[in-house]
Amino acid sequence: MASIFTKIVNGEIPCYKVAENEDFLAFLDVNPNTKGHTLCIPKKEVDKIFDLDEATYSGLMRFSRQVAIAIEKAIPCNRVGITVIGLEVPHAHVHLIPLHSMEDARFIQKEKLSVEEFKDIAEAIKLQL
Repeated sequence: MASIFTKIVNGEIPCYKVAENEDFLAFLDVNPNTKGHTLCIPKKEVDKIFDLDEATYSGLMRFSRQVAIAIEKAIPCNRVGITVIGLEVPHAHVHLIPLHSMEDARFIQKEKLSVEEFKDIAEAIKLQL
């Protein structure tokens, strides 16, 4: 059964797309820790990040770096944090989180955003790529 991320890749579920190439997709987390919280995924569905083949793993990290640099330019923050947890969705993914404090990385407090805010944030990040 396809993961929710595979359904996003296939266009079955909409997303706030930030970046995309042949192998990877970046989109805003709809339950973000902070404004600009972005998920980077390989389009190929693999459950665990360390089960990715070496080329896909390296490609995901390069792609995530490009997106993180764009986030840092678009979203006021102290830095962009990166985390891989992968328990909620069985599809390898990287969280890129604009950090103002360590609390932003804890997945406890969530930001509530409107559809317009999501669209504006996605567009602001895209413009920095």
